[in-house]
Amino acid sequence: MPTALDGWTVDFYDFTVAQPAPDTDQLSGFGDLHARAAANGARHGTPVILGPEGRPDPKVNLFFRTGAMADARPSTWRRYAYALVVWLEFLRVFGRRWQDATPRDVEAFKEWRLTDLRNDERVLPTSFDTDRAALNTFYVWAGHRYGVANPVASAGVRLGRRLSLSGELEGYAGGSRDPLRPAGSSRRQVKWMLRTAFEQWRNIGLCGYTFEGSRRRGWRGPNEDRDAAFVDGLYGTGLRLTEWASVLDVELPAVGNARFSSAWLSAACIKRGEEGRVYRVPRSVLSAVAAYTDPLEGSRMEAVRRAQRAGRYDALHAIRIVTGYNARNRTLIVEGGSGPVPISVDVLGPDERRLLFRRTSHGLEPLWLWLAPSGLPKKPHGWEDSFQAANERIAEAWVRTAGPGLEGEARERRKAECPLWARPHMLRHSFCLKWFSILSAVWQRRVDGFTEEEVRDLREQLGDIWYQLATLMGHKHPETTRNIYLEPFSALEVDYLMALLDEEETAGVDALLRAVTRDGGRTLTGVVPATGREETGEPGAGR
Repeated sequence: MPTALDGWTVDFYDFTVAQPAPDTDQLSGFGDLHARAAANGARHGTPVILGPEGRPDPKVNLFFRTGAMADARPSTWRRYAYALVVWLEFLRVFGRRWQDATPRDVEAFKEWRLTDLRNDERVLPTSFDTDRAALNTFYVWAGHRYGVANPVASAGVRLGRRLSLSGELEGYAGGSRDPLRPAGSSRRQVKWMLRTAFEQWRNIGLCGYTFEGSRRRGWRGPNEDRDAAFVDGLYGTGLRLTEWASVLDVELPAVGNARFSSAWLSAACIKRGEEGRVYRVPRSVLSAVAAYTDPLEGSRMEAVRRAQRAGRYDALHAIRIVTGYNARNRTLIVEGGSGPVPISVDVLGPDERRLLFRRTSHGLEPLWLWLAPSGLPKKPHGWEDSFQAANERIAEAWVRTAGPGLEGEARERRKAECPLWARPHMLRHSFCLKWFSILSAVWQRRVDGFTEEEVRDLREQLGDIWYQLATLMGHKHPETTRNIYLEPFSALEVDYLMALLDEEETAGVDALLRAVTRDGGRTLTGVVPATGREETGEPGAGR
């Protein structure tokens, strides 16, 4: 018999773990549980929502196995499943079934999530947007399948498979504002960090420094080279958290002389997974990764050796042994039952990648770049905890500096006022802002001296900075990039924008601007008096 639960809960199918030993009383008649789940439409990561009595609700769980949601990414499943569980539990407390929910119930849910003083887990308006999208998509689906009325007040409701610009599956479309969306909720909150702020956040939160720049007494940071390299990578590449967290060690180039080396982001790791793309990795990021993976001094090999000694890799289920990698066509050679099997990295998603290993003289070793202290691959969503821990360390350091002697509630209030914090997506926004500044400067040099009509012609022929920025961000359409970033970026001063760059990047931008100025043919660059040759060191001089 199922075990009664305290309320609605959710779990997720994991086809990478070994099946439990059959229980003679409960599981002996079910056969191969993985095969049975797959036959019922489950995939790796598909949610399983259980009711208070310990049984799954087949109608609710079918939502994730049919229609538009069946093709969603596991990250979308997770967000929507947790939102549904919160909603179902809210209804249970008031003795309501989800089939009978009314618009008044949804409004009460909104008030409880956002403002009800009895709720100690209130959320921000932007977080409620996920609840709203999940409920609307669920009830649009349930309405077509079961004839259930949609209690979510929304504009222009229709069923469809179209993804919104933010990548969320939306069950409605229309030009007017969704009336359930909170007034304090902007469509996107774009926040960024200047490089000095980012480096301070990294050093204090992840590397054990104080606000004064000295090492914190008693600091133990066995994973600080890993954490610093990871956040440097997010800031330097502009990749999303899951994208950068899922990189294999064979996919990154070695440190070279180039300021930016090209790397390939596989399709199966990209949001929406349409096709793979090239991205650029700064030399400083590759150097940080090289330090982390150094076989003698890096923490990665220490974690690998601990796992090998403990036999953790040998105990894993469904691992795949990689015997080679062809970087030219991005193909792994994997051991198969009848011989080597070539597999494109573009078809391997994050969960499959965590099961890729190579044989070494010391035992198995993962290809997954980022490892937990146990030596096992660190799951992408686990990095959210790393960011939270870093923010907490910084808040503690802040209150020791800004409020010495404070205790209790006063101390917690001062901690909440800490001005230095970060979330993973802020680093992507910062990357975009940095390149917006660079491309803006280059574009301005290109069009200096052109008439408005000539500038329009150039945009039609070459595209403006939004086309180039969309390529860097991995957006399919430049309009996506403009919709997100135009308003928050356009009012910023150039000096502020250029403060995002470090010395090496500034030198690169200067060289780029000199090349653009020199090749443009419309701008004089001055003359070096001692030699009489054209000056190339100061763009725009003598104009």
